[in-house]
Amino acid sequence: MPETTPGNAEDDIRNMSFEEALAALERIVDDLEKGDVPLDQSIRIYERGEALKKHCDALLKAAEDKVEKIRLSRDGAPIGTEPLDGE
Repeated sequence: MPETTPGNAEDDIRNMSFEEALAALERIVDDLEKGDVPLDQSIRIYERGEALKKHCDALLKAAEDKVEKIRLSRDGAPIGTEPLDGE
């Protein structure tokens, strides 16, 4: 795992796509589950995992906010959109 300093770690994560952040988070979980990582490194990568999770949550929320439901007329023709949770 590449070393990051606290200042650029947040920038690094902030610039990741959802897929990149999720893959990095999965690697961290795998490393921690193996149990062969020294304690100080485990703490650092756990903290990075928390930041990655927060980033993924924010990106997912932003995507969910953009999702819309297509409204159809009685004959099935699209007539507009409304928020997915608008019911």
